[in-house]
Amino acid sequence: MPDALKLYKSKRNFEITSEPPEGGEAAQAGALSFVIQKHWASRLHYDFRLELDGTMKSWAVPKGPSYDTHDKRMAVHVEDHPISYNDFEGTIPEKQYGAGKVIIWDKGTWEPLEDPQRGYEKGSLKFELHGHKMHGKWALVRIKSRSDEKQEPWLLIKEKDDYARAAEEFSVVDELPDSVRDLPLPADAAKRPAPGKRAASAKRGALPEGAVKAELPDKLAPELATLVDKVPSTPEDWIFEIKFDGYRMLARIDGKDVRLITRNGNDWTDKLQPLQKALQRMKLPDGWYDGEIVVHDEQGRPNFNLLQLAFDGSNTAEIVYFVFDMPYFKGYDLRDVPLTERRALLQEVLDKAPASSNVRFSSEFVADPKNLVAAACKMGLEGVIGKRRDSRYVTRRSPDWIKLKCEQRQEFVICGYTDPQGARSGIGSLLLGYYDQDGVLRYAGNVGTGFDEATLLDIASRLKKIETDESPFPPKAVPGRKPHWVQPKLVAEVSFSEWTPGGSIRHPVFHGLRADKPPKKITREVARHTEEVAPRREDKSAVHTTLPPNLKITHGERVIDQSTGATKLDLVRYYALVGELMLPHLKGRPLALVRAPAGVGGELFFQKHTNVDKLPGVVHMPEELDPGDPPMLEIVSVEGILSAAQWNVIEFHTQNAVRKSYDTPDRMVFDLDPGEGVEWKTMQEAAQLMQAFLGELGLPAFLKTSGGKGLHVVVPIKGGKDWDTVKDVSHEIVNHVARTLPDRFAFKSGARNRVGKIFIDYLRNGRGATTASAWSARARPGLGISVPLDWDELPAIKSGDQWNVRNAHTRLDKGNDPWAGYAKAAKTLTGAMKALDIAK
Repeated sequence: MPDALKLYKSKRNFEITSEPPEGGEAAQAGALSFVIQKHWASRLHYDFRLELDGTMKSWAVPKGPSYDTHDKRMAVHVEDHPISYNDFEGTIPEKQYGAGKVIIWDKGTWEPLEDPQRGYEKGSLKFELHGHKMHGKWALVRIKSRSDEKQEPWLLIKEKDDYARAAEEFSVVDELPDSVRDLPLPADAAKRPAPGKRAASAKRGALPEGAVKAELPDKLAPELATLVDKVPSTPEDWIFEIKFDGYRMLARIDGKDVRLITRNGNDWTDKLQPLQKALQRMKLPDGWYDGEIVVHDEQGRPNFNLLQLAFDGSNTAEIVYFVFDMPYFKGYDLRDVPLTERRALLQEVLDKAPASSNVRFSSEFVADPKNLVAAACKMGLEGVIGKRRDSRYVTRRSPDWIKLKCEQRQEFVICGYTDPQGARSGIGSLLLGYYDQDGVLRYAGNVGTGFDEATLLDIASRLKKIETDESPFPPKAVPGRKPHWVQPKLVAEVSFSEWTPGGSIRHPVFHGLRADKPPKKITREVARHTEEVAPRREDKSAVHTTLPPNLKITHGERVIDQSTGATKLDLVRYYALVGELMLPHLKGRPLALVRAPAGVGGELFFQKHTNVDKLPGVVHMPEELDPGDPPMLEIVSVEGILSAAQWNVIEFHTQNAVRKSYDTPDRMVFDLDPGEGVEWKTMQEAAQLMQAFLGELGLPAFLKTSGGKGLHVVVPIKGGKDWDTVKDVSHEIVNHVARTLPDRFAFKSGARNRVGKIFIDYLRNGRGATTASAWSARARPGLGISVPLDWDELPAIKSGDQWNVRNAHTRLDKGNDPWAGYAKAAKTLTGAMKALDIAK
């Protein structure tokens, strides 16, 4: 038999190049492999390889594949490669054939739609691809070559099917430029293992692909589920578990040290000592384990009220810990491992450990999910949780985990109570509320059922301790009542039938108090449409884009930050990730955009005015707001953020007033900018001093990182003062601080004046001046981002650019929560002006 790899071997010196000389395991029947390698040789091209007859038949595609059926991409037929080449990723040395960098751009399996040997010989191959990026039907067609061509020219063409997309709408090579080497085969490229079992090729105890060596972190925020209205249209892509009526609980195991942590990071180990001891007896490997603690009733159903009683000692029922995930294990970070593989490994770990009635694996139910939800509701359970089989573990709320509830049920803040009537003891009913997006408490009705005698007396005792004369609601929010008001410190879990048009709940039933959720995070929970939250995925890998399909990204592969290698597409994807968080900080405010067409370190363009015809989501403000100048800009949607980023915008800056009252600013900003030699500890102390002084003036202060070297202190104000007055007040505040502590603060800007000192920039408060918005990236090495902070977080913050475009996902669980009370906190400047002796 002739050596099919003879030409391949003759072109390479395997003592120099790391490319494989031969080898590789041929696929089983019906599972032929394909790979596409992105190759930076003398020119960038894509090497398209299909397994056939024991080798990889190969074509060089200069422009890469296109999903547009009208595009006929040149594909030059080259020598066969060994199957082992499918795993090659690296750099071919200089002076070697094909010298340059190679990455595995896509991989998976292919299905011939006709006889593949005959099609290859005839020059017409038709096939279907199952990859991370490549899907659907394709064709490779040989065309007539010119006399001067040494290699056969073919064409790679997308066939018409549901995956086809116009080139102006979608470019797969621009929008998905990265390597897939570390990803497992896509879910539809290999047979899915049975529920709870690992693929036959995986050795028992072996770590799955995607596991990354990592130290065990001290803290971990759990992945949270999104409430939806119905079962997904592709249930085969999901696993379904019972929704437990209990407390979410994470277990951190480090040798003999076992800690039990709530979803908000509270250490409840002391409250759960029997469970801690049960986990210690099991001697589980080091890691973070995620689950839910419950107490069962006599019928074996999780009962939230019994769990409450178990905590206060009035019930001796056993607390059971149902474990359903394992994001860290034995020195490895498993968050990038698909869910089914994490759960299979978790089940192996629990199976090996000594059995415990207190610690159990949360099993997957393989029944039709609609029937499962119906059965759960009939049994009196809370509902069902769905999780995408191929999903990664993220430390925030995610559409890859969904919850389907049997009845409407959520947490409310207790804001007051009524007196008991008749023979009833303790209280009559509880007045309930939730926080809106501006941090204002909204009345949600009252609940008077679901209590027993002991609970009524216990709650009455708790409420007496936090009574207040002032209603926590806006004026006239609770008509016709004279309740006892309390400070909004307690949280109740309540089920109900529906919301009224007026914003109250019908037929509420009290289920218990919750100590694991802070009141400030209680909002109205609205079920979202399943297909909006969790649409059917065409690409089932982790390399899917979060960008809207109509957004065309040009030159996405261009590196914009040499220090990190971040590309333009990385930046656009970052803004897609944080767009919803960023939008409230932009909406209604005049905008300035910092464009960096040449990337960080190149020339910057600061633009307050531009044509918005090609920037969907960006609009012009009325010209009368700034007479004599072109209209100012405003972003009205996340699409506006993304279209600006596509236009090479890195930074988004906003003014201190909103469109509807542009002549009267609604905030002051103090930019703490360190001079040469200033240590970060000094910056932290300076911010605390600013907070203290503003507090003495009766002014609230909110904190955020600048994304650069410093910190921003933001003061929400009201009262209708004009620009000059607000600027004068901010100037006098800075002068007072600098006069009081001249060794720490500088009066004047300029490098010479600021050596060893901090300059507090009050000029951000002038008409037309701007400040980098929360969640904006900064056009400097590292692409730091500006992030809202709680003041009590400040001692642990390490720099003004602690978060950046690459690690922003670690902050998404906090989001805008540190500024939840921002809108309600606004104060007038009258008292401050009097204290500062400013007469206006």
